[in-house]
Amino acid sequence: MTLVERPIEFSIPENGLATVPAEIRGRGRDDVRLMVVHRSTGSIQHDRFDRLEHHLRAGDALVVNVSATIPAAIGARTRDGRALIVHFNGPAQDGLWSLEVRTPLPGGGTAPGPDLDPQSLTLEGGAMAQLLVRSRRSPRLWIASMTGAGDVPSHLAAHGGPIRYVAGTDRPIADYQTVFAIEDGSSEMPSAGRPFTHRMVTRLVARGIVVLPLVLHTGVSSFEDHEVPGEERFSVPKATADVVNRIRESGGRVVAVGTTVVRALETVADETGHIHPASGMTDLVVTADRGVRAIDGLITGWHEPRSSHLRLLEAFAGYGLLQDAYAAAVEGGYLWHEFGDELALLP
Repeated sequence: MTLVERPIEFSIPENGLATVPAEIRGRGRDDVRLMVVHRSTGSIQHDRFDRLEHHLRAGDALVVNVSATIPAAIGARTRDGRALIVHFNGPAQDGLWSLEVRTPLPGGGTAPGPDLDPQSLTLEGGAMAQLLVRSRRSPRLWIASMTGAGDVPSHLAAHGGPIRYVAGTDRPIADYQTVFAIEDGSSEMPSAGRPFTHRMVTRLVARGIVVLPLVLHTGVSSFEDHEVPGEERFSVPKATADVVNRIRESGGRVVAVGTTVVRALETVADETGHIHPASGMTDLVVTADRGVRAIDGLITGWHEPRSSHLRLLEAFAGYGLLQDAYAAAVEGGYLWHEFGDELALLP
């Protein structure tokens, strides 16, 4: 299954990847750049993320994802001894697991995996993953049964590490957590929330900006060439739904921190944009044709060319404005990757 909408045209510059966290490059997590784009005027401003409060106003709400990142990558070998990396995407039905098989690259990166037949893989720590069948949603993913792992999350905690695609990004799992992370379950960090600090959140709340939680456990983000994202587990609590509805009814603005938050809120929004509490699995793909109903703004990182995330951003900002923003980011030397810079799309 693929998306066929027109792509946002750009290329990430050769030096455009942030391979280490901001607190290693600079003064702290919030020491990243922030581009602020206003949909109503088309204006593009360049600022610092630690000044986000100056672009919001009292009565606004930030909705954040409190999912914590698990060490979802683990070394594996085929029956003939070939070395692989397995990325756990999340639980599947009937006690099975969804996972992606990747090829390790020099320097610690990975590439899409080899064309395997169904077989057993031996994982680090002695567990076995039996590859059963390719996922109907994406051929990148396998549905697999697990043996010898006991509790799979515990086995990953003991023997796995963070998912990473780019060489030179070998960081501990703590670097892949946001300050909001309290519920284990994401294969990859909900990275739009990473530059927030406890001090910054305190300043936002002191200015009258409400911070509201929900959960969306992210799967792998390796989908490319217009592939649709996989199903993901989510929970929108009643308290969050009620406050979001009250804020929008009173004229306040609801700003989602990350595309994961947009996916969760849009999953539970009716045609009028009213939010209903719910939990379960979502396979919603937000595109320009569908549009957005539940948010007034969005804070996000910078996404890869042709990724489904760009279709979601286009649904909010429109094709032309998003093209302009990405062109400005390339020209201005903004940094991609989960350790990189941020974009705020506001009304």
